[in-house]
Amino acid sequence: MNSPPHKQQWLVWASTALSLLLLLAGCAGVPTREEKSARQQLETVAVSYRPGDARPVLPVLKAESPLSDFLTHAMFTQPQVEAAYYDWAASVRRITVERSLPDPRLTFSADIQDVVMGLMPGLMMDFPGPGKLRAAANVAAAESDVKYFAFESAVLRTAFNLKKPYYQLHFLDAKIAVNQEMLRLLTDVEKLSRARNEVGAVTLQDALRAQIEQERLANEIANLQDSRNPLLAQFKGALGLKAEDVAPPVPTKLETTPLDLKSDRLLTEALARNPRLKAMEAEVRRADASIRLAYKARVPDFSLGLEVDVQPNPVIFTPQAGMTLPVWRDKIAALIAAAQADKQAAAARFSTEQIMLAVEFAEKSFMFREASRNLELLNDRLLPKARQSLEVARSGYASGKVDFINLIDAQRTLLDFRLAEVEARIQRELALAELSLVILGTPPAGAPILPARSPATKPGGTP
Repeated sequence: MNSPPHKQQWLVWASTALSLLLLLAGCAGVPTREEKSARQQLETVAVSYRPGDARPVLPVLKAESPLSDFLTHAMFTQPQVEAAYYDWAASVRRITVERSLPDPRLTFSADIQDVVMGLMPGLMMDFPGPGKLRAAANVAAAESDVKYFAFESAVLRTAFNLKKPYYQLHFLDAKIAVNQEMLRLLTDVEKLSRARNEVGAVTLQDALRAQIEQERLANEIANLQDSRNPLLAQFKGALGLKAEDVAPPVPTKLETTPLDLKSDRLLTEALARNPRLKAMEAEVRRADASIRLAYKARVPDFSLGLEVDVQPNPVIFTPQAGMTLPVWRDKIAALIAAAQADKQAAAARFSTEQIMLAVEFAEKSFMFREASRNLELLNDRLLPKARQSLEVARSGYASGKVDFINLIDAQRTLLDFRLAEVEARIQRELALAELSLVILGTPPAGAPILPARSPATKPGGTP
């Protein structure tokens, strides 16, 4: 039995529409050059940072492990770095979204009087004006650059956040050792004062003063030992370990940060590759691309479609076309003005960051030079003289030529100089680490970041 003609026409149309939808479902747009580059960069980092979207096998941390193992563990497990990485990955995927055409729309209408006079399914497609998708993709690409440099900053900041407690823990142990050694010297002084008191050479006051100094130093040692706990917590947190995780060992070997501060090109290098500055630079490029997109608001959008009335015989095909009318000139002018203001703000932030980076470089360089001069002064002149002064004071006190106040003063001076020497070493190492990682942007070995690259455009360019 044959079907009625209108039913056959309906089946033909339905089959055609279904075939068209299936064809469209398998469509893919044409990626832009910037999109291809961003995807390639993401894949390059993913190979080392998240192969197969999972953490790579990391070295087992032991007390005898080199500092590089701990830095690798921190960079690959720190949640802040992971969050920045996936923010960047999401921004790369958004380039595809922005350059893609809108989804097609199925339409359906009917002409109904007393009976159904017409059934009119259709298919509509919107087409943004020429250049709009490309401009939107460029904005998204620049935004992905901003997110990448935020990821790079997170990697370098994490490395510094690990190095800081690492150095502080090592020098804390040095401070404790200095105080313990001075405490042993005070014990000897107390014995000496008691021996002299027994023969009536001095009063018991000298022994009591020695005990007071011992109690003060013992309390200082206890405070220093207790201060290990927050430093260990910082070290554990920098490794990306949770509170319930087993506390990590602290590397027993002290490794300094290699950096030649005598080069007169360091500031130039910092301005060229600092990731915070690179992020600001990308912000300017994003604002520049936004201006181009705002100008595209003057261009109309288009829509094309086809409606089919399947009720009559033969079937009636009705092509449809539409176009937006960008008539609201004040709105377009406001869009352009806002984009231009955003660019001026981004350029100002970029200049501010350049100034702040130069200031930070000057401050940290001064801290390094100051610490180096202090170390040279202490090790070459002050500490040898302080040790000699203490020996003379002890010999003089034993023979009755020096009073106890001068002996204690000589011991305090030696203690102060030795602690100052440890403090200068801490200051120098922290300044070197911050200069290398945070200011110069020099990545540790094995850091999951891209090689240094030059920006496609310079900040401040005109659209």
